[in-house]
Amino acid sequence: MSNRIWNFSAGPAVLPESVLEEARDNLLSLGDTGVGVCEHSHRGKPFVAVAEEAESLCREIADIPDNYRVLFLQGGASQQFGMVPMNFLAKDQTADYLITGSWAKKALKEAKLFGTAHVACSSEDANFNYIPSEMNYSDSPRYVHYASNNTIYGTQFRTEPTGFNSKAFLVRDASSEIFSRPIDVAKHGIIYAGAQKNLGPSGVTLVIIRDDLVEAGSQELTSMLQYRTHAGADSMYNTPPTFGIYLMMLVFRWIKTNGGLAGMQTRNEDKAGRLYDYLDNSSLYQATAQNDSRSLMNVTFVTGDADKDAAFIKQAEAKGFSALKGHRSVGGMRASIYNAFPTEGVDALIEFMKEFEASA
Repeated sequence: MSNRIWNFSAGPAVLPESVLEEARDNLLSLGDTGVGVCEHSHRGKPFVAVAEEAESLCREIADIPDNYRVLFLQGGASQQFGMVPMNFLAKDQTADYLITGSWAKKALKEAKLFGTAHVACSSEDANFNYIPSEMNYSDSPRYVHYASNNTIYGTQFRTEPTGFNSKAFLVRDASSEIFSRPIDVAKHGIIYAGAQKNLGPSGVTLVIIRDDLVEAGSQELTSMLQYRTHAGADSMYNTPPTFGIYLMMLVFRWIKTNGGLAGMQTRNEDKAGRLYDYLDNSSLYQATAQNDSRSLMNVTFVTGDADKDAAFIKQAEAKGFSALKGHRSVGGMRASIYNAFPTEGVDALIEFMKEFEASA
């Protein structure tokens, strides 16, 4: 479409155009049903087929073991901040939290309502511009929680945290990098992610949870806040976000067609590599995340001059580069280049950055 611009939004974020086009065609009639995808009952055969394909594709592309449940929930990652500890953390228990950004801090705050929340590491001393290499785990944590990519600060864990008590399970908030690279599900007890970065529209939360944890969760909670409720009803205890799940199914198809998670990793490393290479050789811009902690999803950078940053953002918007303004807590610029963001858009941004640098 000629009127689409380069969308660098951190979320809700860019979706594959082929997905949007197919969704558009099915808004009036899902296949040959004569009823639009948003109008189908979640109990009817047409939508049940959509949900079943979404789960099947999700399992296939992420190589999810049979002893894990795939849930499509609501409430965003923010609800999972509370839902995890309310299900698994008692007053006399401790959970370890790796604090690498604002969202990890919010998860920590929720955990403190239910038990002891221990900070195993933090990079707040440098405004979260790095991933700590040393962890100070508690002796017997119930679980260890981390956010694998930090949207605001442009940092990302290279590998899963290790070294904690083997009786603990690992909880991963993967919201801003989910399915951008291969993921070892079996190393985790729970993985959760809001869909609006890499998987679909806002309004759906993907939760991958091990079977034993489904059954181990607290039973002294309202039904909607127990994982067993949703696992037992195939995510349809209440009316699910049907259109969001449908779009996720289409995105899963797109990921599979484009090489699966290995293909996504290659694609994302190429895009981010182009942008970081330019930043590292620029005399004007500086990447804000430390080199060994840089995110493939969110590239954060500054000029070192607030007025120049403001001028850059204004000129970029005029040229059709949308949502490059950095988060208010860090300033500067942020280019979010999730799975669906095209390489051509990164190249176009670099050319604009060169022009701005030459005139600055």
